[in-house]
Amino acid sequence: MKTGYQIADVKDSRTWAEVLSKEGQLLLPMLELVEQAQVAVDEVIDVIGRATLEAVLLLSAEQAAGPRTPGKKRGAVRWHGRQGGVVSLSERKLRVWKPRLRRKGKGGNLEVEVPAYEALRDDTRLSQRMLEILMRGVSTRQYRAVLPEMAETVGVSNSSVSREFIEASEHSLKTVCERRFDDVDLLIIYIDGQVFGAHHVITAVGVDSQGYKHVLGLIEGATEHAAAATALLEDLVERGVHPGRKRLFVIDGSKALRKAIRAVFGKANPVQRCRSHKVRNVLSYLPDELKDQTKATMKAAFKLNANEGMARLEKLAQWFEREHPSAAASLREGLDELFTVNRMDLSPSLRRCLTTTNLIESPHSGVRVRTRRVSRWRDGKMVLRWAAASFLDAEKTFRRIMGYRDLWQLKAHLDATHEPKELNSQENAA
Repeated sequence: MKTGYQIADVKDSRTWAEVLSKEGQLLLPMLELVEQAQVAVDEVIDVIGRATLEAVLLLSAEQAAGPRTPGKKRGAVRWHGRQGGVVSLSERKLRVWKPRLRRKGKGGNLEVEVPAYEALRDDTRLSQRMLEILMRGVSTRQYRAVLPEMAETVGVSNSSVSREFIEASEHSLKTVCERRFDDVDLLIIYIDGQVFGAHHVITAVGVDSQGYKHVLGLIEGATEHAAAATALLEDLVERGVHPGRKRLFVIDGSKALRKAIRAVFGKANPVQRCRSHKVRNVLSYLPDELKDQTKATMKAAFKLNANEGMARLEKLAQWFEREHPSAAASLREGLDELFTVNRMDLSPSLRRCLTTTNLIESPHSGVRVRTRRVSRWRDGKMVLRWAAASFLDAEKTFRRIMGYRDLWQLKAHLDATHEPKELNSQENAA
């Protein structure tokens, strides 16, 4: 019986293959998405397999016809554009773009097949072997050997893979993780944590004055650990997020995070507690029959001005005092910072996106999708690689925040409340 194949979409692999075969600047961030050979092969293919195979096909074509020379025709075998092809895997077929080569002359069959493509078509095990090499290289972080070994598997010489290509691949992720923010006017910093088995990762995402989002950094550790949170914020300061600029911090409600913000950026920076976290925490102490009513009451209070909203929630806490004291204590904890944004007189659309850490939790869902088949987290470094790669991948699709046109209101509020302190400092200096 014939095997039922799934034909994978080509997407934009032509561009990826072109970059990978020349400079490789984008290979390493994609490779970081896979950390162990137990990850499903189809996931590897969808993320990096096609682009890497096409890079090998380009290298093989260069070995057969020489480097491409636009506008000049040289040699007996010449480049003639590219065409679609199919590489067979164990349980599917993968569409790829392969270079088209033609022999100089007239009449007859002048087509010249790319050697690596012919090898992959004749022996489907080669494709699987190349993927195994790829996964092994990723899991052991031996990036320097990955592409040369894959190329040699189908007869492309090691010398065809440039040293510059490998070094650029190794350096790309490091460059991204060490990027600076000296010239970025960050108004908002969101901080939240995520759990990976026994490990925790704290992530920071910033929003500039134009509404664009930036992945600022991440560190292994729980948001309840002040030392880890402080180390993350100190790293941001070293990379250009200067503490002299007043900003709004949106956090998950951790006291350790609040302590770290005061230690690194000063106590004058406003802090907004995530309302979604607070609602979940309060409801966790209540029986099911009270959860819907409590959730509705809290959301209604959040829409009021700060004083009225806090008064409503205080009444709710008093109602819980006797029967559900833990719920009452949770509701009162950090109550003032649940209404920080309400005091700023911002537009409703802008205020909505500043009261939760949903901006970070959306990429978190992408991390969970990519890691759902990982059964064992070996160490914190593995966790950080997964989290970093997933956030970098999500950053490519980041859009400006809701209500970005009204960010001038937040900027004006932060600048206005910051000016007296600066003036006082100048007066004291005089």
